[in-house]
Amino acid sequence: MTEGEMTTSTRITRATGLWTLIGLVLLTINLRAAITGISPVLGDLQDTFGLSGVEVSVLTTLPVLCLGIFASVAPMVARRLGAEVAIAGSLFMITAGILLRIVPSSVALFAGTVLAGAGIAMGNVLMPAVIKRHFSDRVGSLTGMAMMLMAASGAIAAGLAVPLDNAGGWRVALAVWAVPSLIAALAWGPLALRSRTERKATAETAAAPLKTEGGSLLRSPLAWAVAVFMGMASLMFYVLMSWLPEIMQDHGFAAAEAGMMVSVMMIIGIPLGFLVPVVAARMRDQRVMILGVAASMAIGLVGMLIAPEAGWLWVSVLGLATGSAFPLAYTLLSLRSPSPLVAARLSGMAQTGGYLLAGFGPLAVGVLHSVTGGWEVSIRLLLVLVVPETIFGLLAARPGFVRPDTTHAEGHLEHLIEPKDFTPASNSAAAAVPEPANAR
Repeated sequence: MTEGEMTTSTRITRATGLWTLIGLVLLTINLRAAITGISPVLGDLQDTFGLSGVEVSVLTTLPVLCLGIFASVAPMVARRLGAEVAIAGSLFMITAGILLRIVPSSVALFAGTVLAGAGIAMGNVLMPAVIKRHFSDRVGSLTGMAMMLMAASGAIAAGLAVPLDNAGGWRVALAVWAVPSLIAALAWGPLALRSRTERKATAETAAAPLKTEGGSLLRSPLAWAVAVFMGMASLMFYVLMSWLPEIMQDHGFAAAEAGMMVSVMMIIGIPLGFLVPVVAARMRDQRVMILGVAASMAIGLVGMLIAPEAGWLWVSVLGLATGSAFPLAYTLLSLRSPSPLVAARLSGMAQTGGYLLAGFGPLAVGVLHSVTGGWEVSIRLLLVLVVPETIFGLLAARPGFVRPDTTHAEGHLEHLIEPKDFTPASNSAAAAVPEPANAR
């Protein structure tokens, strides 16, 4: 290769890298807004379409269920089409789903929610694969950036929902987020076209983190502990995100103020998305952090029961709890894994099972509200669920690794390495870059 050819190649590589970075930024800001922007206008949707309490509960549950169900589909799509093509497709799905929701039909509302949720799920799963492929030397910083942008966009969508509703109606409040998702989809178009010439390599790269080798994680108590903790943390977050505006409005807060409370709760989680993984990775035992999350959650929920008029205080405390639980759960995926491959497998198991578990939270809380006519029973249920979240979190936070048991006759078991086998040195590789397969 001549010097001129090398210069051209370098220029193309840098240009592609810059364009991919821009695409990642645009992708991440579209992975929460379509979900968080709907809860503050649930009352208007219920009045417009005559939805029952159960139907509203299903509407709040669908996006979370989609995150779990379609997460398992994304690797197969990427394997066949390439990660860039799949991401571009997922963004078009988000755009189409958002626009479908504003059609004057309850069927279109639910169908659009499923379509947008499926697109978000695929983007969540494929984003880390693209980061690893194009920015392997900056995985930590770009993963942190992604978590920050997702939290920020979700908070902005929740905070602007009621003002946009007041200005132009609920259709404007929902439809506005089709603009950034369409821009992102168009930005990924050139990357998708370029990837077609490298289809096989791209598909293998996107699928590699999700390949399965060795034994089954389903037979590992530690893997289940991590998965259940992630599921409970997700459940708490999505219940509060879905129903907190309604809860606060029923306690006398104005609709705009109640919507802003959800936004503030998520804004609190933005800096925690950076701080919690750093602190957790430097600790041999993360159980004290689990106890901190549990205490914050319990205090916030008890406060809402006994003194709901101090709503802003309890929302801030709950923001600390939910904002810490998510990053901690994702960090444990790496800290409890002896290798990137096991971390990816554990992440896939926790993501699918965790979001499916979390999906029933908003539905259960909504049904309880419809049956009881109030929120006290629902909040008490969340308070009870803090107990299993704490128990499984403590089990997941103990020093140790999930690792295939190659000595077993069938080679299909995983076992938990006892704490004596855990050393900071052996854990440094996994702890160095705590990386979620799926940001909120």
